[in-house]
Amino acid sequence: MKLALIYNHACPHTTGAYIEKAIRDAGIHYDRFGIKDPSCIPEGFDLYLRIDHGDYKFDIPAHLRPAVFYAIDTHLPKPYRKMRAQARHYDIIFCAQKSGADRLRRDTGADTQWLPLASDPAVHCQLDVPKEYDIGFVGRNAAKFARGRHLVELNKRYPRSFIGQADYRDMARIYSASRIGFNSSIMNDINMRVFEIMSCGCFLLTNAIRDNGFRELFCDGRDLVTYRTDREMFLLIDHYLAHEREREAIAAAGRRLVNERHTYFHRVQSMFNYIAYKFGGGFNALRI
Repeated sequence: MKLALIYNHACPHTTGAYIEKAIRDAGIHYDRFGIKDPSCIPEGFDLYLRIDHGDYKFDIPAHLRPAVFYAIDTHLPKPYRKMRAQARHYDIIFCAQKSGADRLRRDTGADTQWLPLASDPAVHCQLDVPKEYDIGFVGRNAAKFARGRHLVELNKRYPRSFIGQADYRDMARIYSASRIGFNSSIMNDINMRVFEIMSCGCFLLTNAIRDNGFRELFCDGRDLVTYRTDREMFLLIDHYLAHEREREAIAAAGRRLVNERHTYFHRVQSMFNYIAYKFGGGFNALRI
């Protein structure tokens, strides 16, 4: 089985990089190509797998088949329009957002499958460090969304916090040192941060995500805790900062859940098993 893995591999902490590592750990041979010069992708592979990296002005040539696309940003309007235009020459499209898979299937008739994001336990791991931060948030401010407002207020109310960008190699230390890992999704998406915080053994407080498969993945109050309004967000933060035993029990349950079901190895396993189911024959060599 000759597999062509296609994504922008300049950055070591993208979804594509984590999936590549999981494929390698599964013992599956592949050749890697970039997406920005599609003419460099040769014919002769049994499968072409493209991983989304926000590079929608590029695409693999339509004659390279069978082709599979893992689409990440279906929740964002501009990327979605470009994905919809590119969707028709892919045999399978895996979507990180359940709502995106449903919408893309309705709009294009493509075979779309929900495949959520995940964590890499080798990177997003629990470290034995003191709790020095009340709130931990690693990422962009996204000022035009509710997240921007939330982060400004959190900085004011909880000055002993880490809120900002950091090297991905520091993420485990930051979340392990945080009493509460905070998330505010951009547009109702279940983002990487959800899985990464939980994988680090940090209590996760995230906004309530509606009709996007959230309840199929997590149990609110057992694995994590959700808020619906700014007032509820602050009340929950104050409660869990004051109740360490309750907070750490939820953090431990969340970590167990993610490590047992929601790693990138699990995602590659689901992806390749579905590819083998759909195509059969020699593709059964991809089963994990």
